[in-house]
Amino acid sequence: MNLLVRKAKKGDKAAFTQLMEEQGPSLYKIAKAILKNDDDVADAMQETALTCWEKLGTLKNDNLFKTWLTRILINHCNSIYRARGQLLSEEQWQEADSLENGYEHAEWTEFLNVLDEKYRIVVMLFYVEGFKTKEIAQILELSEGTVRVRLTRAREMMRQHYETDDIEREPQSVSSGRINRKGEIYGQI
Repeated sequence: MNLLVRKAKKGDKAAFTQLMEEQGPSLYKIAKAILKNDDDVADAMQETALTCWEKLGTLKNDNLFKTWLTRILINHCNSIYRARGQLLSEEQWQEADSLENGYEHAEWTEFLNVLDEKYRIVVMLFYVEGFKTKEIAQILELSEGTVRVRLTRAREMMRQHYETDDIEREPQSVSSGRINRKGEIYGQI
């Protein structure tokens, strides 16, 4: 990738195009986690590519290209998010995601939708994109400690969400008896 970055910095459009194609799926996932709407995601990705092309000469360390590019994308996503506001309700987002992606990703999507944006983006960068906490801190302009705290809180939210989900789904009675969390029946039958 460093060779492509160096070529692109020298104005090689083919190298830049290849870089953007390689990073496209990763950028899409991140933008989708923030924006939800495919039109907004496309706008953010287009603006990111344009900004990256215009500012590529300012990148000092070629090894940090992906981090730098991701930071640009997140800034554009945040701008679009603030400009458009939340036009869709959470229920509409979940419904749209379920229809678009099928049910194979429904649980992950449900979890991401439960999280506030500040937690959702950290989770996406860490678990989906494989960035280290130090890199995420650079991308989001946060301290590494803040990133770790957000990851910990997101994990806790996930645990609470699933515990609450299990309790809500638990059957209340079977033939006048009750079932405890272990699945054992007690009380009158």
